[in-house]
Amino acid sequence: MKIAIIGADGQLGSDLLKVLEGNQLLPLYYPDFDVTKPKKARTLLSQIKPEILINTSAYHRVDECEDNPEKSFLVNSIAVRDLALICRELDFVLVHFSTDYVFDGAKKEPYVEEDPPRPLSVYAVSKLAGEYFVGNILEKYYLIRTCGLYGKAGCWGKGTNFVDTMVSLGQKGNIMRVVNDQWVTPTSTAELALKIKELLVTNHYGLYHLTNEGQCTWFQFAEAIFSLLGKKAKLMPVDSKTYGSKAVRPPYSVLENKRAKEIGLSEFSHWKDALKDYLIKKGYLT
Repeated sequence: MKIAIIGADGQLGSDLLKVLEGNQLLPLYYPDFDVTKPKKARTLLSQIKPEILINTSAYHRVDECEDNPEKSFLVNSIAVRDLALICRELDFVLVHFSTDYVFDGAKKEPYVEEDPPRPLSVYAVSKLAGEYFVGNILEKYYLIRTCGLYGKAGCWGKGTNFVDTMVSLGQKGNIMRVVNDQWVTPTSTAELALKIKELLVTNHYGLYHLTNEGQCTWFQFAEAIFSLLGKKAKLMPVDSKTYGSKAVRPPYSVLENKRAKEIGLSEFSHWKDALKDYLIKKGYLT
């Protein structure tokens, strides 16, 4: 297959490049390829003619989005609409990523694809708008909601991820205030990339939840990191109000991979096993 990957130098894009080897891969990097410039994007895509276009780009600084709604909607909504229109016109399959934050957390049990979204922040609303554009414009698409991503390359634009940040702060001996009332499923981009590889050959288009198995709070995730490393850390559990983030996060946004299981994709590992594998690959654990 001929596959173009927008954001191929990000943590998910980097892992997709690895697992999709053997296909004809066309990595697209910012600023040479800018999703907010649709005319230029269309010209390039019409020249390279991929069969599948994978979009990993996003404005995902959740608190910054509260102060920059225009940028949030430009990148997470309008640019996604424009990519969907290009894919419809040129007959590409679009793979696009969304977030667990489209839910409000009131359900208190894992969300399935059929559950109605209720976003609480500018970021979440902009991502949900992007979902609606994809679903209403295209017939051939894979729309993937995921949660708590971390990968070896680090998050593009941030240069790090939660795991690496915790390890770094722990080495400095800093006191780490970590939220203990938001339930999530930390998800390895290495495993997510493998599931996307499986999904691309199914032709079962539509919306999917794809995360590692199990659930924890961010504080419990931090505890697990240092437990696996066999190190003590100065961790302080705090509630969301005390932590003081600008954007409201859902108190519970665990996703159930219902559709993936229904179509027979191989199951993700438990988040603790994925975390251990990541710590080994990064050289933190031998």
